[in-house]
Amino acid sequence: MQTGNTIGQSNGVSGDKVLDLRFCDFTGADLSGKTLSGALLNDAILKGANLTEAVISKAFLVKANLQNANLSSSVLDRSTLDGADLRGATFVNAVITGITGFETANLEGADFTDALIGAWLSRTLHSLSPVCAGCQLTGSRPEHVIILQETRTPRGCARTQRWPTRKR
Repeated sequence: MQTGNTIGQSNGVSGDKVLDLRFCDFTGADLSGKTLSGALLNDAILKGANLTEAVISKAFLVKANLQNANLSSSVLDRSTLDGADLRGATFVNAVITGITGFETANLEGADFTDALIGAWLSRTLHSLSPVCAGCQLTGSRPEHVIILQETRTPRGCARTQRWPTRKR
């Protein structure tokens, strides 16, 4: 596990070794600020773990136990959570994009207050009302979950792109 948030680490390409943490027990561990990008966490136990400000990108968390884990202010991107136990997990102020497997994960009582969630994922979570029993997608008010507007249109500094001009 690494500490830091460089582009290479967040894309799971830092180093030449696979971070194989399958079946490891991190119950109650303090993993705050750690980079778990590209990690194999299948069947890992992260029950009650502190993962605040962690970067988890391109990771495999199939059947991982994240019950009551704190993922506040973390980045969870392009990872697989098939069959994961996320009951009571806290995603307050987290950035969650490109996740697969929420359909089969147990999200009962998970808290997504003030989380930045991709539009597709938000639709998936809202369609899972029976699976997501007690899920707090919006905290106490709908405006507490921020839905990212995903687009395939490139943005940035292309030479042909014009910057918007301010009306005077």
